[in-house]
Amino acid sequence: MKKGLLITALTMLAIGAWAGATGDTEVAKAAPEDINLLKMIKDGGWAMYPLGLFSFTMVVLVVQNFISLREKTLLHSEMIPELLEMMLQKKPKTALIYCRQNPSLFTNSFGAGLERCLDGENEINFKKVQDSVEEASIEQMTKLMKPIDMLSIIGASAPMLGLLGTVSGMIKAFTNMGKTGADSANKLASNISEALVTTATGLIIAIPAMFFYFMFKKGFQKTLATLGRNIGYLFDALETGKMPVTFIDLEELEKMDGE
Repeated sequence: MKKGLLITALTMLAIGAWAGATGDTEVAKAAPEDINLLKMIKDGGWAMYPLGLFSFTMVVLVVQNFISLREKTLLHSEMIPELLEMMLQKKPKTALIYCRQNPSLFTNSFGAGLERCLDGENEINFKKVQDSVEEASIEQMTKLMKPIDMLSIIGASAPMLGLLGTVSGMIKAFTNMGKTGADSANKLASNISEALVTTATGLIIAIPAMFFYFMFKKGFQKTLATLGRNIGYLFDALETGKMPVTFIDLEELEKMDGE
């Protein structure tokens, strides 16, 4: 239900970006011609077509990020108890096979560290393990950040493209006035109004694009912080052979305190 409402809202946003600024109701009634979507796209000139592509791309990226950046999809917290048990039993090979059978941001990063545990050395060099995990995390992060960064590019480029369309339209309007004379003031005002449609459309696209960019970026940074903490707990269990305190329930902690 929520996903359907989200897609509907984003579709309406895309249509609004194509339509641009329509003005208030009274102005629309006073206009000599009915204002509709196709007319505004035509009046906006060539810039409305790349802006329409920006609008469609923004909707696709927002939906994609909502699906791919879910914390449950990236972290798979339900796997931690099973992997923790493998670490306590000193079974990094079994854990590595499990990670490769269930690829995700969490398992790929954790698996990269496990590979260093099985490189043939008698003792595990946990400094190398940490470096390997960091390298794998950066690689995964770069891949997942691309759709987020694309929203930033759209948010920065759409107003500039809209302004370019406006400048192009105003040059055309003043050129026509130079040819027809100053008596066509009403036509000039109409041409300038049409030229400003592209600027409004660019802003309508840019504002939600930048909003979603910062929202996804902050959420992904939080996910990465949780990822590092969870992987740290697992390797601590492998190194010490003891259950991390975070996973010990309250009753056991009280017993340990009593002893």
